[in-house]
Amino acid sequence: MVLEKLSNSLKNTLQKITKSIFVDKKLVEELVKDIQRALLAADVNVKLVLELSEAIKNRALKETPPKRLDKREFLVKIVYEELVKFLGEKESKIEITKKPFKIMMIGLFGSGKTTTIGKLAKYYKKRGYKVATLGLDVHRPAAPEQLEQIAKQANIACFVNKKEKDPIKIYKQFEQELNKYDIVLIDTAGRDALSEDLIKEIKELYNLIKPDENLLVISADIGQAAYDQAKTFHDSASITGVIATKMDGTAKGGGALTACAATGAKIKFIGEGEKLDDLEKFDPQGFVSRMLGMGDIKALLEKAREVVTEEKADDLGKRFLKGEFNLIDLYEQMSAMRKMGPLSKIIEMIPGLGQIKMPKELLQVQEGKLEKWKYMMDSMTKEELENPDIITGSRIERIAKGSGTTTGEVRELLKQYKQAKKMSKLMKGGKNIEKLMKKFGGKLPPGFGM
Repeated sequence: MVLEKLSNSLKNTLQKITKSIFVDKKLVEELVKDIQRALLAADVNVKLVLELSEAIKNRALKETPPKRLDKREFLVKIVYEELVKFLGEKESKIEITKKPFKIMMIGLFGSGKTTTIGKLAKYYKKRGYKVATLGLDVHRPAAPEQLEQIAKQANIACFVNKKEKDPIKIYKQFEQELNKYDIVLIDTAGRDALSEDLIKEIKELYNLIKPDENLLVISADIGQAAYDQAKTFHDSASITGVIATKMDGTAKGGGALTACAATGAKIKFIGEGEKLDDLEKFDPQGFVSRMLGMGDIKALLEKAREVVTEEKADDLGKRFLKGEFNLIDLYEQMSAMRKMGPLSKIIEMIPGLGQIKMPKELLQVQEGKLEKWKYMMDSMTKEELENPDIITGSRIERIAKGSGTTTGEVRELLKQYKQAKKMSKLMKGGKNIEKLMKKFGGKLPPGFGM
């Protein structure tokens, strides 16, 4: 996942708390040191790390746990709440309130601005909006062609003028045409550094276009340097939010996220890959709960709604956790999950499963394997599909012949079914962390639980 090393360190810290017999000053100090080490390794600013750890330490030693929580449970609650506050506290939403809703994208060279436009276009297109993009980057020769290619991938309209070098004239040229769209994503010029020329051009465009959102695209691999960029853009160019890109595979992502939060510039989305689907709304509560291995059901259901109905999405989780499914259910669930993205990412969102070491083969169900599963199931009887436990050696041979597969492949399908069933049994009754979190006021904090 995003910030995997940080996530693993924090999970280990929580396990240390839940396994402790006593919660005393020594445990709290050990916990604080563990969190400090984990955050510093994720390139978070030292001053911010000290402020966070001091807040956790003070609350843990001075506050009295409410009656429904013991000291260990209360300590986990404090860590969760302070980390959420650390990353901006509340989700900052973009509300589409008018037509056309104009979103201007700004940022430095190499931040992934144009690719992010494609991701944002696909995100809103999936939600039923008619989206177009407008190219106002007149300084980089390849910018119009790149925007056209990205727009083609996202299957949206693209307006560029490759001969004109005045972005204001380009905007006026297409202004009336853009009124036909629900959302217009506007690409602007970048620079190697935050120069006066860049700020001047952005301000002129801002005053002319009057965008409903002015989003700064910032590369997470710059780490703590994100603070200066976010603050300067925030102060000079009236930005309304940040999209952090390149969050996958960087040790500096923690630095970028916390730096942006420290400036007061709210993070709206995070990008975590090269594909157009690799964009996710940033919700500090869900993000922290996922990092702590407690899942993010809100994000899971949003992804699920893109490929299945809300009712089926809700059923997807509930039936799995109850272990009440047969081979057809398993196929449908794995197929739906695959459409929602890599299974390893989806598993992180299911409460409790982030704490379990999943068999790798269960997470690597590729397209071809799912196709073979379908052929095997077509060769099974209704009784076999509903009760796979009756499938013995002679039945396996019959199914393999009928589906054009091998007996080994049929056995592999049955093995994966049994592993999924076993895993769901592990989840019955909840794991320690989930039980513990349910005591928070009788219900789970946002992002937790089914």
